[in-house]
Amino acid sequence: MLRTLKQITRVGIVTESMPVAAAALKDLTRLQKKIHAVFERALAIRHVDAGSCNGCELEILALNNPYYNLEGLGIRFVASPRHADMLLVTGPVSRNMQEALRQTYDAMPEPRWVVAVGACGVDGGIFGCSYASAGGVDAVVPVDARVPGCPPQPEAILQGILAALTHVNQRSG
Repeated sequence: MLRTLKQITRVGIVTESMPVAAAALKDLTRLQKKIHAVFERALAIRHVDAGSCNGCELEILALNNPYYNLEGLGIRFVASPRHADMLLVTGPVSRNMQEALRQTYDAMPEPRWVVAVGACGVDGGIFGCSYASAGGVDAVVPVDARVPGCPPQPEAILQGILAALTHVNQRSG
């Protein structure tokens, strides 16, 4: 035990330094005010995996960690499309998911917005349009914002949500 303590004092702290905040996260109060001005409450997002490899889902899960803190920004994920303001769709839309995605979109109350996440969600990615895939999300439902990347970084997904909110202001104003 004594030998371990001596080694700890000799070596010192060897952890990584804290990462620099992303540009999209620097003005959090502006984002919170924008969400409150548009929705007068929290932004509710329904996530649908339309046939992805789960790479995008891991990045979406990272948005819920304490570093990005979506809940603190007034953005939350909901289980029912009837409670959602925005639809976040990942993956190429498989033929088996076409009708489910359309029904999810139709179940959302107006106004509603859709964000296609990842290269597969934007245009079908490496799968494209085939016997098993309808291609990108916009082949099934209208898309308001696109987040390219395979998988996109959490900052890019957050910027896509912000782009959709900007689109919200343009549609309403």
